[in-house]
Parts: sequence; structure tokens; C-alpha cells
Amino acid sequence: MSPALTGVARPGRTGPAEPETFAGRLLHHHAVGRWSAANENQSWTPAPRSVPALWRYAELRPFAVEAAEFVKGEDAALRVITHLNPGHPDHEAAVGHLYSGLQTLKPHERMTAHRHAASAIRFVLEGEGGWTAVDGDRMPVGPGDVVITPSRLWHEHGNDADDGLVIWQDCTDDPLVNTLGANFFELHPQGTHLTGGPRNDTLARYGGLLLPDTRRRAENSPLFSFPWEKCREALAAAARAGQHSAFDGVIMEYTNPATGGSVTPTVGAKLQLLAAGEHTRSHRHTGSVVYVAAQGRGTVTIDGVDHAWSAGDTFCVPSWSWHSHANPGTEEAVLFSYNEFPLLERLGLYAEEPAGQ
Repeated sequence: MSPALTGVARPGRTGPAEPETFAGRLLHHHAVGRWSAANENQSWTPAPRSVPALWRYAELRPFAVEAAEFVKGEDAALRVITHLNPGHPDHEAAVGHLYSGLQTLKPHERMTAHRHAASAIRFVLEGEGGWTAVDGDRMPVGPGDVVITPSRLWHEHGNDADDGLVIWQDCTDDPLVNTLGANFFELHPQGTHLTGGPRNDTLARYGGLLLPDTRRRAENSPLFSFPWEKCREALAAAARAGQHSAFDGVIMEYTNPATGGSVTPTVGAKLQLLAAGEHTRSHRHTGSVVYVAAQGRGTVTIDGVDHAWSAGDTFCVPSWSWHSHANPGTEEAVLFSYNEFPLLERLGLYAEEPAGQ
């Protein structure tokens, strides 16, 4: 049974208000009766504009390669193939308030140092010789590696290889920051923030079992680099130890080692393992998720529709959509994902529900 509010109807959307009507006279003062827009602006359950979508790497990679041939100079910093959600192609978001895109770096290419209010997570898809530098830490990156770029920190990128492209996935909260009217962008006056002094090796300091004193910790993660080999082994170790979710298989979170929380205050990231033949239970939650297939093949079922994926593909699950995962093959499959959960949890707006209740 639908919920009901005493004395409140749920009218349909009316057409343009005529000047002689109540609505027309009110609109002249840039105001509107809330009852006329209740269905559009006050949904009874979560009703995101985003829809489920899947982007195949094999189809988009040729465009990323072609763009590297003609997008040059200053424009190369934005040489990114953006994933647009079919539910709102006019709004540059893969789903909800999460941005996703494929960035290509050519051999011996280097991007100007910059910083911005948006937080970024980068998942490397292919290529050797790539690097990214964040707050003085110049880190080599390879396939499967994850790099965190916290808000307002100087960072820059490059490709030291003699040949071959580096392609990684840009995963940011730009849509959220832009919606809030809080974005800033700044180029470094010297073009680079690397001074030639000692490297700020964050992996050596924060990537082990013991940590430096973190009592004066900040919101930003002091660890920027999450190498694939270490993360994949951690996932395998968790599987051997029997860690398992009925909804996500073996799933672990990339975390801020100083706080134990998410890698950024607004966007979280996870890595999950689906065993051969596994089929998870269906559930839904507030908060959208973007998935990048890191290894293997599988199928995600979103609101009753199956979407088959393979390594390199990207797909999204909008907020409050029923979804489950399956790995019908004989080999393990691994998914990297990033989500809107940290912000929703801080606001008290995260909710989750399993199917069958």
C-alpha cells in the first residue's frame, strides 16, 4: 500500500501556467506552489535520474587511442573519454554524482601540475611507464594500481615509456562538487610541484602493518598508492580466511590508514572477488556505484536485467536499484568499484535492504 499524508494529494504535473491563474501570478514572483511539483521534486522513494549502463572497453578504447593522435598541447590534460549516463546525457556523470572517464597518456608526455577541489581516484587499465605525483610523492603505476588524489593537493602525471600508451580510469566527485558550487581549479605557477628534493614516499610510510603517529591526522588519506599486487593478495588472503558477503562475495575497502575510514571524505573505493560459479544475493542501497572489471568475466543483474561484462568494462548501479553479481565461469573474477557511501553515511542518509524482505 502506498504511503499517505493527511490532506495531501499527489497531483500530476500541470502544463504552463497562464498569467491570469493563481500559478501564473505566483510564478511572476519566482515562486511555485509545492503541490504542483511534489511528484517531481519530492519522490516517495529514491528516484535517481541515472539509469543502469555498461560501457565496453573494447568499444571505447579505439576512441581513446584515436584521441591521443589529435588532442595535443594544453588540451592533452583533458584527453579523457567521458562515460555519459543515458538517463542524463546533458549531465557529465556516469551515475549519481560520480564521474568516470578514460584518460590516455602518450610516451614521454607530462601533464602540468594542478590542483582542484574535487577528489580523484585513478584505476590503471593498461600500459607501463606511467606515473603520477601527489604532494611530492612521484609514484610509478601499472595495470590494476589505484592512486588517490585528495582534494586541493598538487598533482601531476606522465608516461616515461619510449612507446605504448598508458590508459587509466578517472574516478572523481566532480559532479557533486560542481552541484554544490564549490569547485576550484588552479595550475601550478612553475608547471611542476616536484622540487628535486627527497621523495615523500607515502607507500613506505603508510603501507605497512605499523603506522607513523597519526594523532594529528587529517581528513585526507596520507597514503596515495595502492599497488595491484598487494591489494590482490589481500583479497586472496581474505578469501582463504573465509571472509565473505552474501551480496558481494569477498569484498574489501581501500582505506585511509590514519583514520580507518574511506580514502576520501566523499567517495569510497572497494575491491571484490567473485569465486568461480558464484551467484550473490540481490540487495539495494542508497548511493550510486561505478564498477570497473579488473579481472575475468561475469554478469551483473540490475533491476531484473542482466548485463554481461569482461575485463576493462565499466558499469554503474544507480541508487536504490536491486542488483546481484554472478560469475558463471571457471576462473575468479575481480571488480574494482567506487561509491557515494562515505558522504551519505556522514549525512545519515545511507540505507540498505536485502531482497525478500
